[in-house]
Amino acid sequence: MSAPVTPAAPDAQIAGAPAPAASRRTRTVLANDAWESLLAAHTHLMRRFGAEDMWSEVSMREYDVLYTLAKRDEPQRISELGKHVMLSQPALSRLVERLVERGLVGRCADPRDARAAHVSLTEAGRALQRRIGLAHGRSVAAAMTAALTDEELALLESLNRRLAASTPSSAPAPSPATMPTPTPQEPS
Repeated sequence: MSAPVTPAAPDAQIAGAPAPAASRRTRTVLANDAWESLLAAHTHLMRRFGAEDMWSEVSMREYDVLYTLAKRDEPQRISELGKHVMLSQPALSRLVERLVERGLVGRCADPRDARAAHVSLTEAGRALQRRIGLAHGRSVAAAMTAALTDEELALLESLNRRLAASTPSSAPAPSPATMPTPTPQEPS
């Protein structure tokens, strides 16, 4: 059993005051509560961003693929692309095929493996990604800076990078069905 942890209330954390003793939770419960709050924040923000009018030409999932390809210097295999987006390999393959048909992504043979293909942005795909990316970046900045100070943003970035680095890169991309984690009931 984990030792009890006394987290600070959200307002108390900012002020630096400790939380009352009645809010003692085990480390496992605290970890699951933190996970659920991360998912809740993600869900809230994604719904907000999804409701914006910039998604008329591509869906948010399609944009995610265009954005991921824009960050890469070289064409990517679908399997490599799948490590950076929240889609199963079959769903990603279908999405990439639609982007190829629309002229936003190009496909070429992998020079090291004739059975595989590489994908990269076309000029049209790169232009669309930049145009939507500018609007989306402004929206993300507005949402994040309205809720958090610069110091909190830096801390959030640091914590998220640490969490991402603690996950083995060979781990398969999670499916949406595996994301919600029930909170285990432990005696405190």
